[in-house]
Amino acid sequence: MERIGFIGLGIMGKPMAKNLMKAGYTLVVHNRSRASVEELCSQGAQGATCPKEVAERTDVVITMLPDSPDVEEVVLGPKGVIEGTREGMLFIDMSTVAPSTAIKVHDALKEKGVSSLDAPVSGGEIGAKEGTLSIMVGGEREAFDRALPILKAMGKNIVLIGGPGAGQVAKACNQIIVALTIQAVAEALTLARKCGVDPAKVREALLGGFAQSRILEVHGKRMIERTFEPGFRLRLHRKDLNIALQTAKETKVALLATAQAAELMDALLAQGKGELDHSGLAILIEQMAGIGS
Repeated sequence: MERIGFIGLGIMGKPMAKNLMKAGYTLVVHNRSRASVEELCSQGAQGATCPKEVAERTDVVITMLPDSPDVEEVVLGPKGVIEGTREGMLFIDMSTVAPSTAIKVHDALKEKGVSSLDAPVSGGEIGAKEGTLSIMVGGEREAFDRALPILKAMGKNIVLIGGPGAGQVAKACNQIIVALTIQAVAEALTLARKCGVDPAKVREALLGGFAQSRILEVHGKRMIERTFEPGFRLRLHRKDLNIALQTAKETKVALLATAQAAELMDALLAQGKGELDHSGLAILIEQMAGIGS
């Protein structure tokens, strides 16, 4: 089995790395915070001091990082992945970044003889832990076929969307739908509360009809139970909407509802609530309705 390097052991990355280990892969891991590295090392992984070392000791490098600048720094910066690569390696970025960043990284690694894929995910912390993530992939078919057994250890719905950057376009589309559905669920449950109707009963009824969705099921429950510990942080979803809106600006596509959702998120960020789960959007909808949390 190929030796895998994994960089970025946050809410999503750590359980993804653990699933690779469960599948029998040998992992070399690196993270800005050493606690997660030490945890995985206690379970059989090997630690590395920098991204360059991760690449030097592995055949495939996976990154799961917060934003485009982080990916560029880790891959292309000093002591970055690119400095430790050799011809024939495979790089898989599972972060959510701008399509232009994915293409930039792909082109830089290609000059080194390294294949690369952009493979952002959807499914949140639950999907990461259960190994049921949806994975949207951009890149060449040959690289995708090589990566598929690795990706199957972390996800269930794995689709090659198109060439470099296509996976990130698909993820931007995903984040639009997720944001607007969270907003819709928050508005619906707030309306129920304002009318004196039990939102839990409303959710229960809607789950059996055409309004049923994974977001109504999971995040609707979060809103009712007031459990906003982050599965996916609000500030990161706002970052993702910025990617969608910037891509739309470049391609002259009007994303009116997306822009509204982004502004609502901005209002919560201004209140210092960026570390809450993105389902915390309900807090602002309730505030505007005059309902206390």
